Amino acid sequence: MGLDQIIKDCQANNIKAQEQLYRLLAPKLFAVCLKYSRSRADAEDNLQDGFILLFDKIGQYRFQGSFEGWAKRLMINNVLQKYRTTGVFSLVTENIPEEADVYVEADEVSMEFLVKIIQELPDRYRTVFNLYVTDGYSHKEIAEMLGITDGTSKSNLARARMILKEKIEALQKTGDYRIQNE
Repeated sequence: MGLDQIIKDCQANNIKAQEQLYRLLAPKLFAVCLKYSRSRADAEDNLQDGFILLFDKIGQYRFQGSFEGWAKRLMINNVLQKYRTTGVFSLVTENIPEEADVYVEADEVSMEFLVKIIQELPDRYRTVFNLYVTDGYSHKEIAEMLGITDGTSKSNLARARMILKEKIEALQKTGDYRIQNE
């Protein structure tokens, strides 16, 4: 059965089709949730809540463009909505610190370590960092999504990069190589 048929069956509330769609998309959408969540447990909760929302809104999908892209956007918006309701983005500042460049050798730091230190960022910094760096949104788009100014988006990105740079440099100075790819 093709993806279009699975989607149509999900639109008709077919539980078996919903299970198939979940199995097909859960790994990719979990990776999205993991990027925007504080922890693995939060990512699991966000994935579950996101799939409930996805199945609720799947009737709005019109078979135009990538379904996976539509689902990814829905997951991101679901996580962002949770943060909006908790006031994570209420701090507004226009002070933009100097841009922090982070240079890391590809074999020096594991992907698990990078995910871990990104998850440790404060919510607003992690969210802006992921939207800008990994998902390619512009500062204008991020500002609209989060209800902040372009300058605040730029400031939060710069601070996120600075924090990540400091953590990586501290690791490099201490010679703690437990994070290396093995």
